[in-house]
Amino acid sequence: MAKNIVMPTLGLTMTEGTIETLYFNEGDAINTGDVIAEISSEKLSSPVESPVSGTILKINVQEGDVLPIKEVIAIVGEEGEEVASDEQDKDVPDVPEEASEEVSSASTKEETSSKPRNQGSDGERIFATPLARKMAEEKGIDLSDVNGTGGNHRITRLDIDRYVPSEKVVSSVQSKDTATWGIGLSGMRKTIAQRMMESVQTTAQVTNHRKVDITNLMAFRKEIKEKVSRPLNKGELSINTLVTRAVILALQENRELNAWYHNGIHEVQEAIHIGMATDIEEGLVVPVIREADQMTLSQLGSTIASVASQARNGSLPGDLYSGSTFTITNLGGANIEYFTPIINLPEVAILGVGTLSDELALDTEGTVTVHQKLPLSLTYDHQIIDGAPASRFLETVSEYLNDPYRLML
Repeated sequence: MAKNIVMPTLGLTMTEGTIETLYFNEGDAINTGDVIAEISSEKLSSPVESPVSGTILKINVQEGDVLPIKEVIAIVGEEGEEVASDEQDKDVPDVPEEASEEVSSASTKEETSSKPRNQGSDGERIFATPLARKMAEEKGIDLSDVNGTGGNHRITRLDIDRYVPSEKVVSSVQSKDTATWGIGLSGMRKTIAQRMMESVQTTAQVTNHRKVDITNLMAFRKEIKEKVSRPLNKGELSINTLVTRAVILALQENRELNAWYHNGIHEVQEAIHIGMATDIEEGLVVPVIREADQMTLSQLGSTIASVASQARNGSLPGDLYSGSTFTITNLGGANIEYFTPIINLPEVAILGVGTLSDELALDTEGTVTVHQKLPLSLTYDHQIIDGAPASRFLETVSEYLNDPYRLML
C-alpha cells in the first residue's frame, strides 16, 4: 500500500517548510531511512527520510517549493501500484493573481485599475502565503516592504511577525544596489545579509571601546552564591545577566540610546526591550526580552536563558523576534576582546561584550594586585547619538558594574 511522505514539523511554531534539495526522482527505488529530501523552515533545517522501502510513485514538489506541514512531498509504494486520486497532487498552488479592480467615474466614465495585490510597486510579483497576506492586511503592512525568507523569497507568517517599520528605508537613502544585497544567498542567510547591509548603508556607525573593572562584581557574585541557600543555576548571576541589568539601568538614565530611528522619524522609547543576539546553526537571530526594566535579577536571568534556548530549538514565538529597543551581543565565549557590532535596525545603538581577562595593577601602596577587566564595544548611529552621550552611557554601565549592589535595587 502506498505511503505518503509529508512535510514534518521542525518546531512548535513551524507552519510550512521549503524544499531545499530532492535526492530522488519518480520511479527510483528507495529504502527505509534513505533521505528523500532536505527541507528547511525559517529557523531550522532537516533531512526527510523515507519510512518504508519501495518505489517513488509520485513527487508532488520541486526544489524551492514551500509546503505547509503535513502536506505530501512524495508517495512511495510497490512498483506499478496505482496512486489513489486523493493521494495525488497535493501541491499548494500559488495564490492566484486577482484581476485589477475597475472603478467607473460618473463624470468621465474612465476606467482605472488598482494594483493587483500580488505585485509590488515596481510591478514585480510578490510571493506570500495566504496567512501572511491576511496578517499583513490586518496590520496594514505593505508586502513589498517585507523580506521573504521562504522558497522563491516567499513571505511567511514569521516574516510578518518579525517585520518592523524600519525595514522600509527612506527612499532617498536607498540606491539601485539594494537589489543585489544578499545575492546568491537564500532563506535566513539572505535576510541577515540584507539587514546587515541596510544597517551599514543607512546609518553613520561609530564604535567606542573601553574596559570596565569588574573585580568588585566578581567578588559580589561569589558572596551572593555563598549566602543564598538555594542553587543559583538559572543564569541569575551570570556575567551576561549582570551586564544586561547594568545596561537596563544605564538606559533609564540615558534615554536617548533607548530609541528607534526609521523613515526619518526618531522615537525615544519608554519601555526597554532588550535584544539578545543569539547564534544558531542557520545564522544569527535576536530574541527579545520584553519589559526587561520591570524584571528582577533572577527573572531577567531565567528569561535570557529561556528565549535563547527557544530560539535555538525553533520554538520561540514569532513576536519575540522583533521590537527590541537596544541589543546586546556577547562574543566573550569565543575569546574575542573587542569587535565592532552592527546596529540592529531600527535601534540606534548596540553593545558588544568581550572576553573577561586578568590584568596586573598597582594599588595606592604600590602593591601589585590582580584586576578583572571586561571589554565593551558600543556602536551607535552618529546621526542620532554624539560621542559625548555615548561615552556617558558606557560610563554609567561601568559605574553599575563597579558598584554591583546597585544592580539589586
